[in-house]
Amino acid sequence: MLCFVGDDVDNGDENLLLTDVLPPRAFDQACRMVVDYLGEAVPLGAWAVTRVAAGRQTVLVARDRDYGLQPGVEQRWTEAMCRTMVTGETPRVVPDVAAHPQLAGPVASAAAMEFPIAAYVGTPIVQPGGALFGTLLGLNRRPMEPGFVEHEGLLDLLSSLLSSVLEADTTSVESARELERAVSDAETDQLTGLLNRRGWTRWLEREEERFRRFGDPACVVMMDLDGLKTVNDTQGHDAGDRYLRRAADALRRATRHGDPLARLGGDEFAMVATVGPDDAGPLVRRLQAVLDEAGTPCSVGVAAVGVATGFSEAVSEADAAMYSDKRARKGSAARS
Repeated sequence: MLCFVGDDVDNGDENLLLTDVLPPRAFDQACRMVVDYLGEAVPLGAWAVTRVAAGRQTVLVARDRDYGLQPGVEQRWTEAMCRTMVTGETPRVVPDVAAHPQLAGPVASAAAMEFPIAAYVGTPIVQPGGALFGTLLGLNRRPMEPGFVEHEGLLDLLSSLLSSVLEADTTSVESARELERAVSDAETDQLTGLLNRRGWTRWLEREEERFRRFGDPACVVMMDLDGLKTVNDTQGHDAGDRYLRRAADALRRATRHGDPLARLGGDEFAMVATVGPDDAGPLVRRLQAVLDEAGTPCSVGVAAVGVATGFSEAVSEADAAMYSDKRARKGSAARS
């Protein structure tokens, strides 16, 4: 059983106690518990848990008073204040950012996002094996007293708690995913062996909450083969089936293990790629090159999955981008 004791706060309240708390099994629940506690025990303008992945720092959970900080807010990791903390260039607790010239760039970057920062605290959250997962951080518009550094021990304790819950939750999720990979015949497209529309929908439903919980980088990719109708009309449906299987095999070779790949029906395919938005363009070009090489050219649309918006919005955006690409390819073919 855990009991966290906070320092006296300026308003004269007695020490705040968070008692009889067992670490929750779900990482997002633990994050909420921690930022809510810190919001009361160490009142700053904002407290947050962030994910660092694919070159970006993204807010997963926030307790905000002054900034309007919400899940899904992100910035490039190279411009983040937490980066200097993780690399050891700056302390974990900075009562006055003006005292650290190394923070001038990150402070200016935050100000450009309308997050003026005068005091900062942060500590890493690590994955099993010690790799950086993200950070627990606090921000304030005004400098704090020098004695504020005494909170560093509390922050390290809470980040260690989050790292422990993250490890247990990650292990649990991976075990569940292994069991779910044994897809039933009802969720499999019999022609290609990929997920069918039902299997695709069920995968998105299962993974929606998990992606939100961990803030994993992901993009939805929607694809539509350009030449299936012509093959069916000129060579027959058996040739069309071979055309679809050839496209499916090419996509399967180009897909990472664990990333779902589906044939939604007709000549439409879909996948979720575990890459960040900066890699979306190269991903589209690679998929189109693979399909061109297989003799099954394809129109492609891609959209990043947001922590706040989830899969449904990404599917809609990727679908619209795919149809836009199809129109552009048809127009280019007509002009040539």
